[in-house]
Amino acid sequence: MNHSDFHGVFPYLVSPIDASGEVKADVLARLCDDLIKAGVHGLTPLGSTGEFAYLSWAQRRRIVEVVMKAARGRVPVVAGVASTTIADAVSQTREFERLGCQGILAILEAYFPISDEGVFEYFKAIANAVSLPVVLYTNPNFQRSDLSLPVIEKLSQVPNIRYIKDASSNTGRLLSIINKVEGRMKIFSASAHVPVCVMLIGGAGWMAGPACVAPRQSVRLYELCRRGDWSAAMELQRPLWALNQAFAKYNLAACIKGALELQGYAVGIPLPPQAPLSPEGIDEVKRALAVIGSV
Repeated sequence: MNHSDFHGVFPYLVSPIDASGEVKADVLARLCDDLIKAGVHGLTPLGSTGEFAYLSWAQRRRIVEVVMKAARGRVPVVAGVASTTIADAVSQTREFERLGCQGILAILEAYFPISDEGVFEYFKAIANAVSLPVVLYTNPNFQRSDLSLPVIEKLSQVPNIRYIKDASSNTGRLLSIINKVEGRMKIFSASAHVPVCVMLIGGAGWMAGPACVAPRQSVRLYELCRRGDWSAAMELQRPLWALNQAFAKYNLAACIKGALELQGYAVGIPLPPQAPLSPEGIDEVKRALAVIGSV
């Protein structure tokens, strides 16, 4: 299996942490194993659903260690690297390569705004630090300094920056990116986009939290898109989209963790001061899961 050709469904894993701050390794390992058995094409620890912004470096490193051990080389593991400084991001990146990760999901954190040049230098430094394929992550809803189209085009010239996961809700932006990068970079959808539409315009798959709780349906949807069976894909997409919309209404980590709890995984609640899923949220998520046969 070529682990450097990323495509298909990459669930953004949750980070189960107990009350004393320890990673619940057994719960995370079981989730990874079940997702792989459900047919997912890769695993992504430390994405937004993984609450990377709320974890210490020791917790982040441990999460990746547990996921690598659970994956046992069956699917690629693309670990999230996020920092406000280039030096720290490069240090994280090198450590994840040393742990055996097959790719890096590069995320920029910022307190003060960063210029386009600064944004470019940050992502370029991560790519230059390792020989692994790099996935750029862009989410204008949460990020203070986002990736502009000119910066994306410039970064697509860096040989190992080969993918971008765009979490805007602007599907037209995805097509603009595809047009700009001229095949040098592949596009992954986020849960804010309709995956079938992203596949139709040339996407490689999706990296998203909801795939944690609907892995089989997500894989089936991807396979239908790959075959070009768009009418069957849309039939499956409609109920899956209701799940996405439920998640969009509440804190994402709270939703995915709440849904996984309903499915029997003791992943716990999001790290405080984030609130757990409300009783109304639990009901809504339960209904969405029931429609697709996932609870």
